Amino acid sequence: MGMTQVHESKQRDANEEAIRFVLFSAHEHDVRFIRLWFTDILGTLKGFAITIDELEGVLRTGASFDGASIEGIARVGESDMVAMPDPSTWQILPWRPKENAVARLFCDIRTSSGEPAKTDNREVLRLGLRRASEMGLTYYVSPEIEYFHLRSSDDPRPYDAGGYFDQSSDNAGADLRRQTVLALEEMGIPVKHSHHEVSDGQHEIDLRHTNALTMADSIITFKVVVKEIAAQSGGYVTFMPRPFAGSNGSGMHTHMSLYEGDRNAFYDADSPDNLSAMARQFMAGLIKHAPEITLVTNQWVNSYKRLVPGVEAPVFTNYTSGDLAGLVRVPAYRVNKEESLRIEYRAPDSACNPYLAFAAILAAGLEGIEKAYELPEPLTRDPFDMTAEERRKQGVVQLPDSLDSALRIAEESELLRKSLGDAVMDSFLRNKRLEWSQYSQTVTDYEISRYLKLL
Repeated sequence: MGMTQVHESKQRDANEEAIRFVLFSAHEHDVRFIRLWFTDILGTLKGFAITIDELEGVLRTGASFDGASIEGIARVGESDMVAMPDPSTWQILPWRPKENAVARLFCDIRTSSGEPAKTDNREVLRLGLRRASEMGLTYYVSPEIEYFHLRSSDDPRPYDAGGYFDQSSDNAGADLRRQTVLALEEMGIPVKHSHHEVSDGQHEIDLRHTNALTMADSIITFKVVVKEIAAQSGGYVTFMPRPFAGSNGSGMHTHMSLYEGDRNAFYDADSPDNLSAMARQFMAGLIKHAPEITLVTNQWVNSYKRLVPGVEAPVFTNYTSGDLAGLVRVPAYRVNKEESLRIEYRAPDSACNPYLAFAAILAAGLEGIEKAYELPEPLTRDPFDMTAEERRKQGVVQLPDSLDSALRIAEESELLRKSLGDAVMDSFLRNKRLEWSQYSQTVTDYEISRYLKLL
């Protein structure tokens, strides 16, 4: 038996063991309904439910569904798709009743012939992770996810009036945040930190680092959990990048590292800043390709209301070791803790599609490694105080300032097309062009108040 056959045999055995665990767990927890989850091209959660009687068959052969009406799932001429559950993602939903319980499984999307769908978000990210694996690397991420608690969707005022790191006992938002953390951990999603953010009603929960595919699934689950917990109290949560003009936006600063086995490949004890050559090349790749991938890390019209000066969000492709407005940041290294050496990428917002965002970020970093990009010196000045020529000499360019600008840059990006694949790239571009067209034709409240009586 060849090495490939041995590997495939081990995979089949592991999958069979995982299926047996799911069936046992379903019986032990009185599960009656199972939600099969996947996301459309925008990262919006989709899915359908099966009963416990269907579970074993679906675990082995998948469940057919019509993908034609789901954004970006089926290509032209296709409609019949198969949702193939990943048994490693089995979790009981803690906000549902314990009696006749409900569980969920994330699914890979396959064609009717059984091949992985080129439009499947998980497959796009998985292909990027395989590229890293071929280089002997594993990609770990840890996101800081920000969001706003509101009174309701019809009354979009902040749920509380707390400030940064506030610990007030009468802060109603803190209770909801605590319940959210407990629900996440009950679902096997470990939380690193949680706290109130700068703006009224704004909160942040940081997830403990893990491999990028597991984390992307966890982020989708996170959004469901946060909204469900808020709804139980009559409230509402939004991940809109910047819902209020007078407040900060909601980012998803992403901490990342590459590992070679158990060793942090970004760490070098002999380097003055403890950054390895690989880490510096990865950072250089992020900086160089940031404008191209911004369409994916910041995919909405509203995303560009956050990428502005004065709200702790990046505007230029600079890196720093301390400035919270930098695009790429190297957090302080904790002595004798090699694993603490990491890179923080601050552009993404919490409304992005995490599968595509992680795939694009990884592709940019790996490009820097493969082509041995040189990292520019960190900025020690505010880029707004520099002339355009000074910024150019330091390799600093401005990020796209609108969805239209991001679209124009992304359309020419070979790196983005390679990392997403033609099917996803073309579908994503079509969707974003339509969004920009619709936005451009909308008469806003600003225009009415500014021009109606003046002109």
